Amino acid sequence: MKWKRSERLVDMTAYLLEHPHRLIPLTYFSELYASAKSSISEDLGIVKETFETKGIGLLVTVPGAAGGVKYVPKLHEAETERIVADLIAELSHSDRLLPGGYLFMTDVLGNPEMMNRVGKVFATAYAGHQIDAVMTVATKGIPIAHAIARHLNVPVIVVRRDSKVTEGPTVSINYVSGSARRIQTMVLSKRSMKSGQRVLITDDFMKVGGTMNGMKSLLEEFGCALAGVAVLVEDGAAAKQLREKYLSLVKLCSVDEQQRTIELEPGNYLMEGEF
Repeated sequence: MKWKRSERLVDMTAYLLEHPHRLIPLTYFSELYASAKSSISEDLGIVKETFETKGIGLLVTVPGAAGGVKYVPKLHEAETERIVADLIAELSHSDRLLPGGYLFMTDVLGNPEMMNRVGKVFATAYAGHQIDAVMTVATKGIPIAHAIARHLNVPVIVVRRDSKVTEGPTVSINYVSGSARRIQTMVLSKRSMKSGQRVLITDDFMKVGGTMNGMKSLLEEFGCALAGVAVLVEDGAAAKQLREKYLSLVKLCSVDEQQRTIELEPGNYLMEGEF
C-alpha cells in the first residue's frame, strides 16, 4: 500500500500523540509507510513545526543508529495560565463548600477533559526529569496520577490504607496525617516497585503534607527516590510539614462557612513550573 503524504501525516501524528516519551526509530515509520527515510524526515519536520507552534509539545530527534524521534508533551505558559484560571473559576462556586472548610472536588476529578489538561501541565514541568512511575494514595488522587502518567508514559502506583488479598505480600508504614497529628497506615504491594526507581508523588489536596511525607517514607522502604511532588490544590493557611519542593496549581487561601465564600489563587506552579 502506497500512502499519500496527507495520510502519513495524520497517522504519524496520531501515533506520536499516543506514545509520548517513547523513542521511535525512523525505520519504523519508513517500513510502515513504505517510504524513504528522507521523506519521513520531511514529514516529521512538518509535525514538529505544528506541535511547537500550537503548543502541543516538542518533537525531539535523537541522532545515531540507535536514535529516532520522541514526542514530549509541552504546554505554552499562556495555556497553563488558562487551565489554572479555569480551575479557580470552577472551584470558587459557593456550593462546593463543605463542613470543616473542605471543597467538593469529586466532579472535577471525574472530568476526563480537565484531568487530561491537568496531567499535561504537570507532565510539562517534569518533562526533563527522569520519572519512572507516578504514585498516589487511593482514592481521589488516582485520576490525577493517571492523567500525569498518561503524558509521561509511565506506570501508576496506588498506595492503599489497608491490605487487599489480591495485592499479595505488602509493605506497610505508619505516618502522621493532618493537623490533628493522627497516626495512619499506608500499604503497598511488594510487586509494585523496583529498587532504584524515581517516583513522582501526587494528590488532589494537600493540607500540611503528612500524606506526602508518608509516601516519601514508603519510597525509602522500597529503595526508591522521590522525583517530585505534584498537588492539585494546597491549603494556603496550613503550616506545611512537607520539606520537599512541591508544585501546586491552586491555593486555597481562605473559606468563610457563614458567608459561603471561597478565596482561591494560583498555586506556585506558575512561578516554579519550569525548574
